[in-house]
Amino acid sequence: MDDIPLSALVIGLCICLLISAFFSGSETAMMAINRYRLASKARQGHRAALRTQVLLDQTEKLLSVILLGNTLANTGSATLSALIAAKLFVDNEAAIGVSAVLVAFIILVFAEATPKVIAATHPEKFAFATSAPLTLLLRVFQPAVWFVNLFVGGMLQLLRLNQRNHGQQALAPEELRLLVLESGKYIQKKHQSVLLNLLELGSITVDDVMTPRHQMEMVDLDTPADELRRQLFTSHHSRLPVYSGNPDDILGILHVRKVLSLKEEEIDSDAIRALTRSTYFVPSGTPLFTQLQNFQENRRRLGMVVDEYGELLGLVALEDILEQIIGEFTTNAPQAGLRFEKQPDNTYLLDGATSLRELNRKLKLALPTDGPKTLNGLILEYFEEIPDAGTCFVLAGERLEIVQTQDRSIRMVRLYPHL
Repeated sequence: MDDIPLSALVIGLCICLLISAFFSGSETAMMAINRYRLASKARQGHRAALRTQVLLDQTEKLLSVILLGNTLANTGSATLSALIAAKLFVDNEAAIGVSAVLVAFIILVFAEATPKVIAATHPEKFAFATSAPLTLLLRVFQPAVWFVNLFVGGMLQLLRLNQRNHGQQALAPEELRLLVLESGKYIQKKHQSVLLNLLELGSITVDDVMTPRHQMEMVDLDTPADELRRQLFTSHHSRLPVYSGNPDDILGILHVRKVLSLKEEEIDSDAIRALTRSTYFVPSGTPLFTQLQNFQENRRRLGMVVDEYGELLGLVALEDILEQIIGEFTTNAPQAGLRFEKQPDNTYLLDGATSLRELNRKLKLALPTDGPKTLNGLILEYFEEIPDAGTCFVLAGERLEIVQTQDRSIRMVRLYPHL
């Protein structure tokens, strides 16, 4: 060793530091790379992405060859630094000790911290650049890697850990939601909103979006023929529930378009009954995503929501579900736009029958939706009685005032803006 020139030892030390930096950065880049973007590029035939994906599919071997190379490089660096110090400072133990600390600092900064930070900042570029050398090294050191993994596997079995559980795990709904929220400029704002709404379909039920029973537009076959014709000709909906005397007993669904095939004098209760289609019932509490699939499978666009006792609660249409995904896109009746009426003083007049989820979405509120589904129901639950008109209160951080009550329910509420 004494015959080796000092310059050769210094060059060897620099090479060992570079090799250590290579393995340190490779480890960080391989573990930090976006697996989904990597898979996308691999499917497009990107060669470096394909190599990187193959390496990550055998993580235990990849880590073994990286750690093996890093350990050898760091050991070589420590040995060469000791030889350099011995040549420069003969019989000076203090100087040799200082040089050892100095080399440790150099390894920490230049061979560990710096390459790891660079790799963490640009994991894709670093991983792609190192994938070819790592693939070659994995083949060259295959026997050594196998020998190391033999002991690693034994330790994992002793600790009862699953060695194969290293792949990209599936994202939970909340993680996927966060991924969409953080997509930023990569997804248009409207597309981002649609994706987020889709993720929420499983937690929203038909009760949240249905038209309540008392707001349903229906046709009574017991109505005189002239009045029946007037109802049909002035209807704001293309599909109407049909009943005879008792609104709880829905006989079927009438597509108003079919009435056009009849002459005006032919339109009566018997003709309407013949044109109705069988009623499609939807159990209360059905998730919207499930109901969307049910509508598709049953080729339906309208369903009557019933509770566990078979009592009619309301009506849910395909359009109601689609509006939860893409936002409001149609208005079936003139009164549909009167649920929120902004006043000159910046307050809002709200219909008591308005859905809480609709209020939260359109007015950016935070009213609780885990209990009652309408504003009227929420206020009644809060007071546990029917409050008088003029009553002011604060609910979920919002200032509200009862404007009008009628028939054991709250018809109109005023929402005050935040001060």
